Amino acid sequence: MIYTVTFNPSIDYIMFAQGFELDGLNRATETYKFAGGKGINVSRVLKTLDVPSTALGFAGGFPGQFIEDTLKQSGIQTDFVNVDEDTRINVKLKTDNETEINAPGPSITEKQFESLLKQIQSTTSEDTVIVAGSIPKSVPANAYEQIAQITNTTGAKLVVDAEKDLVETVLKYNPLFIKPNKDELEVMFDTKITTDEQVIQYAKEIINRGATSVIISLGGEGAIYVDREQSYKAIVPNGDVVNTVGSGDSTVAGMVAGLENGLPVDEAFKQAVSAGTATAFNDDLATRDAIEDIKVQVQIKTLDGSV
Repeated sequence: MIYTVTFNPSIDYIMFAQGFELDGLNRATETYKFAGGKGINVSRVLKTLDVPSTALGFAGGFPGQFIEDTLKQSGIQTDFVNVDEDTRINVKLKTDNETEINAPGPSITEKQFESLLKQIQSTTSEDTVIVAGSIPKSVPANAYEQIAQITNTTGAKLVVDAEKDLVETVLKYNPLFIKPNKDELEVMFDTKITTDEQVIQYAKEIINRGATSVIISLGGEGAIYVDREQSYKAIVPNGDVVNTVGSGDSTVAGMVAGLENGLPVDEAFKQAVSAGTATAFNDDLATRDAIEDIKVQVQIKTLDGSV
């Protein structure tokens, strides 16, 4: 089983309003509510690719119930730890520009956090645990490392998509892959990256620190995959980017789904990039048809990648 962990899920409440005026009455022309959070996004795209997963994390109040119900209606299993306070609701106002207001998440007690760890302790070498996104202030700062220690013991494969400080705590536990974008890679090494050779150089450094493989998103320039034996670059088609938020999550889902289905690494990587690109070109997460349409346009180039 694949498990996705979202520490701070949300309802993403999206409102479209034309001619928005501050300090006046405005009426939305369209509204949408989605179950949000990086791990949840991964589960949604895995479902799109016909790969089952179970969404873990913390949920509370009527927003938490909405998220559980929405995922279950989509055929996604959930096993959230129930918390006392309401799950957050984030507002995204789309006018001529986009304005976001992200709410604080609920407080997580020590007992509730321990309940999540116990769930992960039940994993085996047949499982994959995907941990993505930020952690609430009420969760221990070393939460990622604690999960990595558990998967290292149970044998479950670990995938991590998070900011520098969280990623660096798990490298010694040999995650299956991590997925920084180029900007995050520059932050990790306090440098400016301008060439593919530099991307590979720093990806190899991450591998030397313990990661099994690395996927680096390059925005409109595609992505690069690096492990100890090989490196690939994906060249993606041009298009109007409308949704960067879920693109990285979709990339993670595409890669995990490919590996889960036994695809060769280059084919799994192609699916990963296709899923990420399809989401970037869509208002919501990618559809299966969009992923397949993009996949026939993506080119995979073999690079010099031995370590």
